[in-house]
Amino acid sequence: MAFWNRKKEETPGTESQNPSGAAPESAASSLFASEAVEEERGFFARLKAGLFKTRNQLSTSMDALFTESEIDEDFYEELEEILIMGDVGVTATGSIIERLRSEVEERHLKRRDQCRAAVEESIRLQMRSDPAAYDFETKQSIVLVIGVNGVGKTTTIGKLASKLKSQGKKVLIAAADTFRAAAADQLEEWARRADVPIVTSSSGADPASVVYDAVTAAKARGVDVLLIDTAGRLHNKKNLMDELAKMNRIIDREYPDAHRENLIVLDAATGQNALVQAREFGDVANLTGIILTKMDGTAKGGIVIAIQSELEIPVKYIGVGEKIEDLQKFDPQAFVSALFDR
Repeated sequence: MAFWNRKKEETPGTESQNPSGAAPESAASSLFASEAVEEERGFFARLKAGLFKTRNQLSTSMDALFTESEIDEDFYEELEEILIMGDVGVTATGSIIERLRSEVEERHLKRRDQCRAAVEESIRLQMRSDPAAYDFETKQSIVLVIGVNGVGKTTTIGKLASKLKSQGKKVLIAAADTFRAAAADQLEEWARRADVPIVTSSSGADPASVVYDAVTAAKARGVDVLLIDTAGRLHNKKNLMDELAKMNRIIDREYPDAHRENLIVLDAATGQNALVQAREFGDVANLTGIILTKMDGTAKGGIVIAIQSELEIPVKYIGVGEKIEDLQKFDPQAFVSALFDR
C-alpha cells in the first residue's frame, strides 16, 4: 500500500513543514490563485462556449420553427422532433409539449413566435436545484466516485480534488480502481498536479483494502474530503454491487460520522446512454449526484434536461472544457440561459 504526499514524499503520515510558517507555494496554488474570480466572471462565457454545439443544434432549429406562422399540429410535432433529436428525452419532451399546449390555450396564443419564451420557461421548470447539493464541501465527507471506464472519471476526481484544495480543504484521494493499472497511474499524476496525498495499492489488490487504509488515514489526518475512485465495471452488476457494499460496510464501521456522497460520472456525448448508465448504477448504489463530462464536445447537451427531468438525482457538476476550472458547479438556470444564448 502506497501513501504519499506531493509536498514531501517520505514516511506515511508525515506532514511537510515550511520554516517560515507561511503557506507553502506550489504550482497548484499559483494555478488556482485567481480561480474564485475566474469562476465568478468567466463561468457563463465558458458555459456558452462549451454548449456551442448543443446550442447551435437546438437554438438554430428553434429559430426556424418560431416564425409568425400559425400554431398547428405540425408545429407541435416539429418541436417534439427538435427536442428529441437534442436528447432532451421522451419524458421531458412530453412535459414541455403538454405545458406549451396549456399555455397556448390559456393565453390564446396564435403565432409560433409567441411560444418561444413559454418553451424556454417550460425547460427551466424541468430543471431541479438542490440547496443541500454541496454540503459535502463543508463537512468531513467521503465521496465514492462511480462510472464506467472512458467517461472521464479519473480526470474528474483530479479536477475536483484541485478545486476543493483551492478552497482551503484538506483533500485525500484513494485509488480503489485496482483492476486497471492505468487508472492508478493517471490518478497519481493528478494528485501531483493538485498537490494532494493519495492512497494507492498494487494492481489487482482488494479495492476494499485501499478504502480501509484511506479511511484510516483520513481520520488520522483530519481530512475534510476523501475522494475514492472505484472500478468502472458495469458488465457484472452482482460483482459491482458486492464490491460497493463491501466498501460501504468498511466506511460505516470505520467512519460512521462522515458525510457520504455517491457521485456518478457520465459522458454527455453518449446522450441517452448516459441516462441508461445512471439508472443501472442507481440499481446498485444510492446515487446522490451526477457529474456530466465532455459537454464541450457534444451536440447532445439536452441530456442534462432529460436527466434532471427523469431522475431524482441532482446534476452537481458539468465539464465544459479541458481546463481544471472548466469543471463547474451546475447552475440549472444559467444552463438554460446559455443554451438559448440569453
